[in-house]
Parts: sequence; structure tokens; C-alpha cells
Amino acid sequence: MRKLLVVLVIVGAVTAVARGLAQDASPSFEVATIKQNKSNDGGQFIRRTVTGLTVTNMPLRQLIVFAYQIAQFQLVGAPPWIESDHFDMVAKLEGGRPTEAAPGQGADAMMLAMRPLLADRFKLKTHRETREMDIFALVMAKPGGSPGPQLKQSTTDCQALAASRRGGPPPAGPPGPPPVPAAGAPFCGVMGFPGRIRFGGLPITQLTQMLNGQTGRMVVDRTGLTGNWDFELTFAAEQRGQPPPGANIPAPDPDAPSLFTALQEQLGLRLESTKGAVDVLVIDNVEHPTED
Repeated sequence: MRKLLVVLVIVGAVTAVARGLAQDASPSFEVATIKQNKSNDGGQFIRRTVTGLTVTNMPLRQLIVFAYQIAQFQLVGAPPWIESDHFDMVAKLEGGRPTEAAPGQGADAMMLAMRPLLADRFKLKTHRETREMDIFALVMAKPGGSPGPQLKQSTTDCQALAASRRGGPPPAGPPGPPPVPAAGAPFCGVMGFPGRIRFGGLPITQLTQMLNGQTGRMVVDRTGLTGNWDFELTFAAEQRGQPPPGANIPAPDPDAPSLFTALQEQLGLRLESTKGAVDVLVIDNVEHPTED
């Protein structure tokens, strides 16, 4: 089964699902073409363009996850074909390309516009529920212990950095995959690659959102750590799918420890299995689209 390579994580996932689903879905695509991709090619990606989105070889499941800003385990009731059948899409947003959502801020206009498109072309109907599921609690590796060697209190003023960057010229050309920040350079946000997480100037709650996708469960923060933090976490992971064209993706380290071990050794944190309430998106109806 092919999996999507996550290049830049901007998903609020579990904690943002209720907020994201409740937002006004007024943005829409002016025009969109959808065709089934039967190439059996490993490359899969969603790429933002100046005017909209280009989707290549993506299963419908990933498009729903993208549109509703949820984790994979939050989508339930899905027929098998939404994972096995892949699609190409070119969509133009009314009014041009808007500002992207900041990390943890829920869905942006591109994601909101995808929702009515899926409802129209795939006859997608959904509803929300809350279900008790297996989850992980992120806790200190040792009760009352201190952070691990890689977990540092952030000294970067991310708000000031963002304000200074907003005053600069817009980037030239269509947006592509994000570059890997240089070592030692100020970094605000979270970036995920196979076997690597770069994290800067954010609270630990943002790490739990990243771990949702890595572990396949909801992760809740019970560390007691406050303020913003910086770290780079390396762990064993397979290359998942093919990167989008032009992506500068570091190769995973084959000798790296498991994610669970890396969290303890590098960050001084531990994932503890427990139960908890999880917001889920239930599919009531979905159909194959009529191709353009």
C-alpha cells in the first residue's frame, strides 16, 4: 500500500478537527478536472500552485484527510476503494491563491474549497462522532524528570521573525516543497521527513499533533512542560512513497532508533498507552466520480 510522504506538516489534526469542520466552507474552486490515475507509479503529492492545487496519483482517502485536516485514524466508515484507487486533479481557486494556514490553525481556503468539490464530484457525505479509542499520552520519561539532551527551551521570538518576513518581497514563481533549514538557523514551525522531525519555537502540544500521524493514534500532552521548545528528533522510518519534484529530502538513517526509543533518549519523553475520546469523521456516502 502506497503512503503519502509528508514534507511540511501544517495539520492541526485531532485538536483542530472540531474547529476545522465548523468553519465557513465558502471558498470554492472555479474549475477542477479529476481523472483516475492507473499508472501504478509510486509518486504521490498535493502541490499548491499560484492559482490552486495540483494533485498527482493521490487516493481519495488522502484528499479527505487534507480537506478536513484530520489524522488517518479519524476517518472511519470508508470503503476500500478510496485507498486503492488513485486520482489526478487540477483545481483553480476563485480569487487566486490565498495565504496558507499557520501550524495548528485549522483549515485554510484550499482545504475548505476541497470539501464542496468532494461533495459534488465524489458525492461525499459525512457526519461527526466522538468515540472512545486507544490513544497515547505523552509524558516525561521519568516522573518529575528533566527534558532530554535534544529538547531545549526556545529562545527564538517567532512572532517577531514572522513579522519581519511578512515585510519582505513575495517568493518568485509557484510554491514548491519547502527547503530544509540550515543547521543553526532560526527556525519556527514543524517539519516532518521520513525518520526526522525538525521543531522550533512551538509548545509541546504541537508535537503531539505531529505524533498523531507517526503513531496512528491520538496523542495528548501530559508532560507538564510549558513555553516553547526546539529540537531535532531522528528515528528509524521507511521512505514512504516518492517525494514531489524538486523536494530536498534528507535520507532516513538506517541505524536510527525506533520513534519510541528516540523520544526517550533524545527528548526525555515517553508515549504511554491509554484510552480516550476521539473526534472522528464518519463517511455516510461516497461514489466514484464522473471523469472530465
